[in-house]
Amino acid sequence: MITLSDIKICVVGLGYVGLPLARLFSTEYPTVGFDINSRRVEALMQGHDATLEVEDDLLQDAIRNHGFRCTSSLEDIKDCNVYIVAVPTPVDDNNRPDLSPLLGASEVVGKVISKDDIVIYESTVYPGVTEEECLPVIEKLTGFTLNVDYYAGYSPERINPGDKQHRVETIRKVTSGSTPEAADLIDDMYNSVLVNGTHKAPSIKVAEASKIIENSQRDVNIAFVNELAKIFNAMGIDTNDVLDAAASKWNFIKLKPGLVGGHCISVDPYYLIQKSQLYGVLPRVMSNARRLNNSMGAYVANQTIRQMNLKGVPVKDARILILGFTFKENCPDTRNTKIVDIYHTLREYTPNITIYDPWVDTDKNPQVTNQLPEGSYDAAILAVAHDCFRDLDLRALVPQPGVIYDVKGMLPRNIIDARL
Repeated sequence: MITLSDIKICVVGLGYVGLPLARLFSTEYPTVGFDINSRRVEALMQGHDATLEVEDDLLQDAIRNHGFRCTSSLEDIKDCNVYIVAVPTPVDDNNRPDLSPLLGASEVVGKVISKDDIVIYESTVYPGVTEEECLPVIEKLTGFTLNVDYYAGYSPERINPGDKQHRVETIRKVTSGSTPEAADLIDDMYNSVLVNGTHKAPSIKVAEASKIIENSQRDVNIAFVNELAKIFNAMGIDTNDVLDAAASKWNFIKLKPGLVGGHCISVDPYYLIQKSQLYGVLPRVMSNARRLNNSMGAYVANQTIRQMNLKGVPVKDARILILGFTFKENCPDTRNTKIVDIYHTLREYTPNITIYDPWVDTDKNPQVTNQLPEGSYDAAILAVAHDCFRDLDLRALVPQPGVIYDVKGMLPRNIIDARL
């Protein structure tokens, strides 16, 4: 097996997870980033990350001073000996796990891996995917045998897009390996670049399971608060006031209601839901949480319509402004955004809907504008808590009796009509 001093790393997949990790490893080890998207590779080598997860100065420093490079060529990664796979794990239209990006990345590794090399997976999966789905792809291409010819590990990603506090170098990582020796080496490798160290899991399956329940737990907890919001809204009680009061107890976990999008919380639970059913277990809590959270976009739209009706504002052909399109605040990530559910529900009543979000790449999302159109609106929905929205004079944009609905609980109460 290789030693720590021999390590040459290739990170396969240069998105929200892979690029920050590759940049960090490049400060200690020779590191190459691989991605099949040549335009993405070209932009990164010019020193700019469109996801904004790695600041330009850090990326340029890695390229200039640490020898970090990105490529789409297999020839450029053949001399590496640690391959870290960090590609998306989406679901299909029926919410069934789609392993095709992961299996494709495993094929890439299978074409370049050599004896004694290590492959580590970071993508979120249900327990068993690494050993039962991914490694057989590598072994079919190479004829290798696990723990004889090569070794494997799993260290789940914990990237939080847009979060400048919990960055890859400061989070604590879970690690694991296919043998005790491999687990130790992988753990040492991650520890060498992490400020807050690691937790070494006893097996790859345990590490896989730990990651998927992190996001499933958050999904269930948010679903509970969203259900409370529906209950208290029906009762005419402000949900946020209730949560503030309950949070005065020392062991109350305070969460806010909201839209659950993104690539993690709104997707990952389906992997465990699907796998558990193969073992004869019906995960009712997780399944119900997914259904409830997926209903919140339509709920927000219908609550806005309700407020318009109460104030006598005609809904048909109304001019409606939606503030925000990304799945969370202060980042350009639009993956699985639930704003589309608000939009499609409102479109049944009016075509005059403007989605304003200065964080969004409008070339990829032409339904969104980066410039706030002039004129007044009959209703506005603050859907994403971007800092830039705090300075908007919404009552100038939505004069009375127009409706302002605050999904995020960010706006002053004296200007809004309702909040989630």
